[in-house]
Amino acid sequence: MIDALKCIIPYISGLYTLPWILVGFVVTNSLSFIVDPDRLDLVMKRIGLIILYCFVPILIFRIFLDTVMGISEVRFLLLSILCIAMMYLLAWLYARYQIRRQNLDPDRAALYLKTMVTNQGRSSAFVGGAMLAIPGWTVDAAIFMAMVGIMLFAVIPYILAHMSSNKRKTPELKMVLPWFLRFYPWFFISFVAAAIIMQKTTGIKSSDLGNFGVILRFYAALTIPAALYYVGSGIHLRDLNLTELRKLLGLTIDSGTEHWDWVRQIFRLTTLYTPLLFAIIFGILLYLRLIPGAWFAVIILNTVLPITGTNMFLVPYGLDKRATAHSVTWSTIVNVPIVVILIEVFSRFLS
Repeated sequence: MIDALKCIIPYISGLYTLPWILVGFVVTNSLSFIVDPDRLDLVMKRIGLIILYCFVPILIFRIFLDTVMGISEVRFLLLSILCIAMMYLLAWLYARYQIRRQNLDPDRAALYLKTMVTNQGRSSAFVGGAMLAIPGWTVDAAIFMAMVGIMLFAVIPYILAHMSSNKRKTPELKMVLPWFLRFYPWFFISFVAAAIIMQKTTGIKSSDLGNFGVILRFYAALTIPAALYYVGSGIHLRDLNLTELRKLLGLTIDSGTEHWDWVRQIFRLTTLYTPLLFAIIFGILLYLRLIPGAWFAVIILNTVLPITGTNMFLVPYGLDKRATAHSVTWSTIVNVPIVVILIEVFSRFLS
C-alpha cells in the first residue's frame, strides 16, 4: 500500500492538479441536471468547510515541517503583510475616490466603502492553493495564505463590525461571522506553529517518519486537487449569462445601473488595477534582483486570484449582497483561467 501511495503522489502534485478545476466544473454541472442545484450547492459548501478544516491545515503543517524557517522566510512574511495591507489600502483609496465622484449620500457611501474594501479579499485557500503544488513556491505561498486567512477571517470582520458600531453610535461590536470562521485562522496558525516548533526542536522532516511520513505526504497532496475540484464546482453554467456579461462590460444599460456600476468598479479594481500596480512595483524589484522570482510569482498570483466566496458570510456586516455575489461570480469565471495560465508561465521561468 505504501508503495502505491508513493506512485500516486506525483500525479496529484504540481501542474497535474490544475485539470481538477475542469473536472469539478464538468461533474458538478452534470449532476445539477439530476439533483436540485440549491441542494448541490449546500453540499459543496459543506465540502468546502471540510477542505478548510481537515485538509488545508495538514498540507500547511507538512510544508512547514519540511522547511527550515530562516531569515529569508521571515522577510517574506513581513513582505506578505505589507502586500496585503497595500491591497486593502488601494481598495480604500479607490472607494473614497468613487464615493466623491458619484456624490453618494452617507448611507450609500458607507455601504459602498465596506463592499469595495471587503471584496479585495481573494480566494487564497482554494484557487491560490494551486501555488502550493509548485516546489519552488510552497513555503512562500503557504506564508501568504496564512496572512490572507487572518485578514479575511479575523481583521476584516473586526473592522466591519467597528464601522457598523460607529454608524449606530454605540461601542458594541456586532460579530456576526459564524464561530467556525472566526475560529479558523487561529486553528490554521496552530498547525503552522506546531510544525515550526517541531522542526526547530527535533529537526524531524516528513521523510524521517517512515511509512507515516508517506501517508502524511499523500494526505496533504490530496488537498490541492480537492480544492481545485471545489473551485470548478463553483462555476455554474447558469452563471455564464451573456446578458450579465454585457452589463458587466457596460454594453447594456438597464434599470439597475448603479448596481452594475459597482460591480464593474469592483471587477476593475480586483482584476485590472491591483494586479497592474503590483506587477509594476514588484516587476521593477525583480528586474533589479532585489526579490527572487518565487516571491514575484506568489505576490502577483495572489493579486490575480478571484474574489473569495467567503465574503458572502460577511454580508450581515453591511455589504451590498447583490454586488458582492456578482463580483465573486464573474471574478471566478474570468480570473481562474488567468491564474491557471500564469501558474503555467511563472512555474517555467520563475521557480
